[in-house]
Amino acid sequence: MCTQPDPRLPEFLRAHGFAGPSDQMRWTPLTGGVASDIWRVDINDTSLCVKCALPKLRVVRDWYAPTSRNSYEWAWMVFAHEQLPQSVPRPMAHDPELGAFAMAFLDEATHPVWKSRLLAGHVDPGFAREVAARLGRLHAASADAPAVADAFPTDDIFYSIRLEPYLIATGQSHPDLEPILHKLAIDTLGTHKALVHGDVSPKNILVGPSAPVFLDAECAWYGDPAFDLAFCLNHFLLKCLPRPDRSDALLRCFEAFTNAYLAKVDWEPAEDIESRAASLLPALFLARVDGKSPVEYVIAESQKDLVRRTARPLIARPRHRLHEIATAWHQTLTQETSGGRRAAP
Repeated sequence: MCTQPDPRLPEFLRAHGFAGPSDQMRWTPLTGGVASDIWRVDINDTSLCVKCALPKLRVVRDWYAPTSRNSYEWAWMVFAHEQLPQSVPRPMAHDPELGAFAMAFLDEATHPVWKSRLLAGHVDPGFAREVAARLGRLHAASADAPAVADAFPTDDIFYSIRLEPYLIATGQSHPDLEPILHKLAIDTLGTHKALVHGDVSPKNILVGPSAPVFLDAECAWYGDPAFDLAFCLNHFLLKCLPRPDRSDALLRCFEAFTNAYLAKVDWEPAEDIESRAASLLPALFLARVDGKSPVEYVIAESQKDLVRRTARPLIARPRHRLHEIATAWHQTLTQETSGGRRAAP
C-alpha cells in the first residue's frame, strides 16, 4: 500500500475544481485493493475517493494489467450511475492519461463492506437477492447494445486480469484439467452479450442504507454476464469455510442470488446463461485456492483440499444447473462434519 499519493493527483483535483491553490488536502490510503492505489481525500468539509490504477498487481505471483483499465472502470461507473444511481458512488472526475478518477466517498459507518458482514456472521439472503436483482438489471440494460459494446473493447484486458490468472493459471496447477480450463477461457472470451463488471465480489459491494453499492469495476468488459453470476456465487461457497456455523445461511444466499438474477434475464434463455455459469463456477472455485489470486481466509491445506475435492470432478464433468454445484459442496461439507474431519476455520 502506497503511503504518499502520486504528486500529479493533487493537481488533478485542483484542475477539476475540487480544491483551490491554497486548500490543504489530507490523503488517507484505503486498504483492500490489489490493483490500484485508492485514497480518501479530505478537502475542507468535503471527502472524495480517488483511484489510480497500478501496472503490477499486489499479489505473490507476477500479474500485470494495462492501466487503461481505469478508463473502462470509469465508463462502467458512469453507465451504472445512469441506470441505478443509488447503486454506485457518484462519478466526479476522470483523467485518462493519469489513469485516475474521483468519485464520492462513502463512509463505512453508513456503508459497511458486505464481505466484512458475511465473515462476521451477518448473512442475509434478502440482501443477496437485492444484489442479484440489481446486477441483472444492469446486464439487461446493456444487453444487445452495440454502442455499449463499442465503448468496451476490453477482451485483452479481461483476459489478462481475469481469465489468465483464474482459469489459465489454475490449469497450470492442475495439468489434467488444463485443456478443459483453457477451452472454458476461450469460450468465455468469445461470448459477447452484455456489460460485465468482472469483480462482483462481497469485498466490492457496500451495504448501503437504501441499496447495495457496487465498487471496483476494473475488469469491465462487454462479454459474458455468466461470469459475474458465477463470480459472486463463488463467494457464498468459499465463506462456508471460515464460517461453518453459517454455511446453511450462505447456501440460502446462493439460492436467493441465483433465483433473483435468473428472473431478470430477458436477453437470452435463462437456462443458457445458467449453464455457462455452472461451467464457470467450479473453475473459479478451484482458482481461489490454486490460481493467482487465492482468497486470504482459506489457509489450511485441509480446507483447500475440500475445495479441490468438490471442484475437480465438476470441472471434468460440467453440470448445467447451479444448484448442482451448491449441492455438491453441501455434500462435501456434510461428509466432513459427519466423519469428524471438518477442516478447522
